[in-house]
Amino acid sequence: MTRTTLIEAVQRASTSQELLAAAQALAAAAAPDMEPEAVSCLVDLLGYNNPGAAVAAVDGLIAIGPAAVAPLLEGLDEHNYGARAWAVRALAGIGDVRGLALLESALGNDIGPSVRRAAARGLGQLRCESLPPGEQEAIRQRALAALERSLADGEWVVRYAVAVALEGLALPLAGASLHARIRTALERLADPASEDTPVVRQRGQLALQRLNTSAPTP
Repeated sequence: MTRTTLIEAVQRASTSQELLAAAQALAAAAAPDMEPEAVSCLVDLLGYNNPGAAVAAVDGLIAIGPAAVAPLLEGLDEHNYGARAWAVRALAGIGDVRGLALLESALGNDIGPSVRRAAARGLGQLRCESLPPGEQEAIRQRALAALERSLADGEWVVRYAVAVALEGLALPLAGASLHARIRTALERLADPASEDTPVVRQRGQLALQRLNTSAPTP
């Protein structure tokens, strides 16, 4: 089937099962060179009241990568919470720095723990290596500040994701000044005096161990 045919199948779907099947087929054909019309169709699927179709659309948008970021940001509907939540998941998976502001906002303000968890993970895997060093530093500063503000999130799954994100944020820094702040944050998550969930403490301890192993020689 051509991508045009796949788009038409989404548009013609009259039942939730037909929509799910059409969304899955379109997502399976997703690639970085996907036509704008197909990308827009996947973005539109995020706003449908069909979680299965939205999951497929998120997978497709992640497969498209950076080319999907602008349509995602431009297509945000402030009045459609579901679509916004799925967009956060897609942007977190893509890791493009253009999604930074939305990830910051979602981690700090979203009512859904699963959305905050996705936003945290996304902040730990932003791809900014191709940017000038000064811009990289500014982006990581913002990501770290957002993660630090969520060390006391009321849901342990979010704090666990923060630990994962802090480790991911630290590894490319190669001894940069942010390392000390990241270690301090991880030590808080690993400390029984400040973190009462064993699995979060264990993840914080694992991150610290990995950072110690990968630390550059003075």
